[in-house]
Amino acid sequence: MVTEAAARPAASKRLRQRAILEIVAGSAVGSQDELVERLRDRGLVVTQATVSRDIADLGLAKVARDGRHVYVTAADLPVPPRDDRLRRIVADIPIRVGRSGLTLVLTALPGTASVIAQAIDQSDLDEQEGTLAGDNTLLVLFGDEARLERWLARFRALQGPGGGAGPGGATDGTRRGG
Repeated sequence: MVTEAAARPAASKRLRQRAILEIVAGSAVGSQDELVERLRDRGLVVTQATVSRDIADLGLAKVARDGRHVYVTAADLPVPPRDDRLRRIVADIPIRVGRSGLTLVLTALPGTASVIAQAIDQSDLDEQEGTLAGDNTLLVLFGDEARLERWLARFRALQGPGGGAGPGGATDGTRRGG
């Protein structure tokens, strides 16, 4: 059971982080000190170190906007153009996805695995530990289940409707195992 004293810091953190998200969404904030001041204006007294941890927890990033760098949420990040090549490739090449433990096995047309691997390595898909390509088979290696699942969801989104499987519809050999 959580005591009231133990629950207060967690509630305070949630309140503070919600306020940070509102501030960043509503105005251009370019520094941690500026964010500390805006939080203080809302009655939340925090240190720069606390704000720094909150920024990391929330996954905020800095982007160039209107001649300065400002914080944005991951959802507000521009769509990375590096994914365009991968998106075109996986839309054109039928790819079957299988799985063994923390390894995804992508099977495609003969001679295409290295092209797919290179496009993955040059894209903004970065959850993987690495890729290894043969002729028509590509292994994508992961350090943990959560990263594999996030990567797979993004990869399938890049494939678009039909999953890149060609005229017969999506070919999904994904299986759990290990």
